[in-house]
Amino acid sequence: MFLIALFVLLTGMLIGLLSLGHYPKQQQPETVVKRAENQAPPLSNTKEFKVLCYNVQFMAGKDYVFWFDVPGGNGPDNSPSPEAVQKTIADVAKIIIDEDADFIFLQEVDDGAKRTNKQDQLKVLLKRLPQAYAYHTSTFYWKSGFVPHPRILGRTGMKLSILSKHPIASATRHQLALTPDNILAKHLGIKRAILEAHIPFKEGGELVLLNTHLEAFSKQSDTLQKQVDYVRGLLDDLTQQQTPWVIGGDFNLLPPSQYNTLQPKQRAYYRPETELCDLTDQFPCVPSNMDIKEAPSKWYSFYSNDPEVTEPDRTLDYLFYSPMLTCTSKTVRQHDTANISDHYPIIANFNLRVALL
Repeated sequence: MFLIALFVLLTGMLIGLLSLGHYPKQQQPETVVKRAENQAPPLSNTKEFKVLCYNVQFMAGKDYVFWFDVPGGNGPDNSPSPEAVQKTIADVAKIIIDEDADFIFLQEVDDGAKRTNKQDQLKVLLKRLPQAYAYHTSTFYWKSGFVPHPRILGRTGMKLSILSKHPIASATRHQLALTPDNILAKHLGIKRAILEAHIPFKEGGELVLLNTHLEAFSKQSDTLQKQVDYVRGLLDDLTQQQTPWVIGGDFNLLPPSQYNTLQPKQRAYYRPETELCDLTDQFPCVPSNMDIKEAPSKWYSFYSNDPEVTEPDRTLDYLFYSPMLTCTSKTVRQHDTANISDHYPIIANFNLRVALL
């Protein structure tokens, strides 16, 4: 009887714990928020637009080595200080204001997470930004009432966000493939996603924006390949529909030939033959393979917190764009962002070169 009672108790505790997980549908609508009372100008298909894409590393800054930052998963830090978060949000706001982009793609924005004092980081950031960023939409890709991992032991909440100077008509969340893992990680862990936003042109038609953050810890499974396949399917559909699009984010994938330039320990997260080729071979990209071949360090977008890595050494962040668009300028802003995040912002300007039907 004791064993039966213990089994029932443990089962009940497990069910209760798993009920704290986040269970999004394969596709689901997301809320679009209009924060400004003034009318935001509609996007024109005759004007150039600018995109800034930035993994802000939950606004933690660069003064920490978090437990997941090293290959052994034993980094010393669990969370940043409130002062570090406050400073980093201010620094991110300065970059956004200075670049003055039409659209901002953010990854790793905390909301309700224990590690960042349950703060809604997007709300705090928006208070520092001009009212011109009148629309925004977000989706959680890590959300749990409690994670029993010894380095977490509390609530999690992390979002993808898109900020826009122009009206967003609608937004959709797409669930990506999960990495095979134990039952607790499967239910309470990160659930990678794509956030899709539709921006109407005032002349008719629309621009589709997609923001994503692919798997970082795929454990040598085929998870990243499945996620890339899903991304490619979405982009193929939009291209066939003659709908212009831009997708940006932290893809956690190296460009071709960069694998061998990394320190041996750092290669553990990647494959010698990158899954990214399935996208770079088909769609225009910032940076392009030629950009990286000609000046690799100019396009490094990641500077690991691992103490063994003493300088930026890889490209993980990209903007892919529709063949209907032309990229008129592009850069990774490195010169003044090294202390803000372990990623650098990637920025590009586009215009429509093909008339919409």
